[in-house]
Amino acid sequence: MALLPKGAWIVVADGEKAMFLENEGTTVAPKLKVIEKLARDPNATDREDSDRPGRMPDPGPGQLSAMEHPDFQREEGIRFARQVAERLDKRVAKAGVKRLVIAAPPQSLSALREHLSARVNGTLIAALPKTLTHHTVERIAKVVVEDIDPL
Repeated sequence: MALLPKGAWIVVADGEKAMFLENEGTTVAPKLKVIEKLARDPNATDREDSDRPGRMPDPGPGQLSAMEHPDFQREEGIRFARQVAERLDKRVAKAGVKRLVIAAPPQSLSALREHLSARVNGTLIAALPKTLTHHTVERIAKVVVEDIDPL
């Protein structure tokens, strides 16, 4: 039997968008309702960047070492994960959520879990390392139930 009871919340996220869902159905036949959708500003990563990486002096005479380009896309993904975690904390406190499932790609899931509050962690029943943001709500329900059923 699936562990997704009525009233459980599912958060489906990646580095660019997130969706908060609630199960209004039963454990056998879940019916997910969209509570909220969040999206990252697509222009947030537009930063001036030169073609060459920076250089920094080495201890030796006249030596320079190349520096790696900053990964603005990854930084924005982490910033978005922090925003999702903060929004989720407010939602969990306000709605009194008792059970929560999070589904996100591994890197996004890691960034998201790093910023979850103790209150949200207390409601977490499963964290699925999957990209489900491009699926329909019906498909998300099916995948989540299949994945948490063996737990």
